[in-house]
Amino acid sequence: MGAYASLTSKGQLTIPKDVRDALSLKTGDMIAWTVVDGYLVGTPRNLEFADLAGFLGDPPGGPASLEEIDVAVRNAVGRHVVGDSLHDQEGDA
Repeated sequence: MGAYASLTSKGQLTIPKDVRDALSLKTGDMIAWTVVDGYLVGTPRNLEFADLAGFLGDPPGGPASLEEIDVAVRNAVGRHVVGDSLHDQEGDA
């Protein structure tokens, strides 16, 4: 999908309605603007945390239990506190 918009003298753009509808944009939603290889790319920032569920696909080895998540977080925080990175630990092994 694509559409045209004209830049006003005040530097404003109006996003066409069909584009707003396709992206579920509403008044007040934020859009992050980036220039990539000379193209203007607008990315809506109107996602809720729950919208990201499954974004990365299925975890390798299946879903983790709460206990496994607690252990992983504890280990990561411990490495952060003592200044070790996962890369450093792998190099020592």
